[in-house]
Amino acid sequence: MAATLTKHERNLSAIIHASTFSKYFIPFGNFILPLILWTANRKDYAFVDYNGKQALNFQISMLLYSILVGMISIPFFIGFLPDLFDWNWFGFHGLNDLNNLNIHINSDDFRFGRIFWPAGIAGLLQVALVVINVVYTILATIRTNEGQEFKYPITIKFIK
Repeated sequence: MAATLTKHERNLSAIIHASTFSKYFIPFGNFILPLILWTANRKDYAFVDYNGKQALNFQISMLLYSILVGMISIPFFIGFLPDLFDWNWFGFHGLNDLNNLNIHINSDDFRFGRIFWPAGIAGLLQVALVVINVVYTILATIRTNEGQEFKYPITIKFIK
């Protein structure tokens, strides 16, 4: 397929994939720029049409997965909220012990323990999604520029 593609088609398809990185500079740039480039050129080039759909479907899927990870972690944070309004949680009950310089660290008294597990797991999942997004976008950009068709993994086909 690389022999029938022009350099313009390959470059335009690679730019569509690479333009998804604009989300780090422009809000929703990972949708806006590829959408503009894809819609302007999809009728002229089949290769650009295929890659535009792939890039947009992958970005929409990543957004959906990020929202789901965030929604899964919400109940853990809500379960943590009642402890915020317990005055002992803030440590005010120990104000009269300020003159005692008996410093003792006990892991059982660590008050944030319940929130760190769900927040840590949700945070790791979000970081994993970012890594997947960056790695596969770079791979798609390189392979598309070489004239190969690239199919993103774990992508829901919203645009067919």
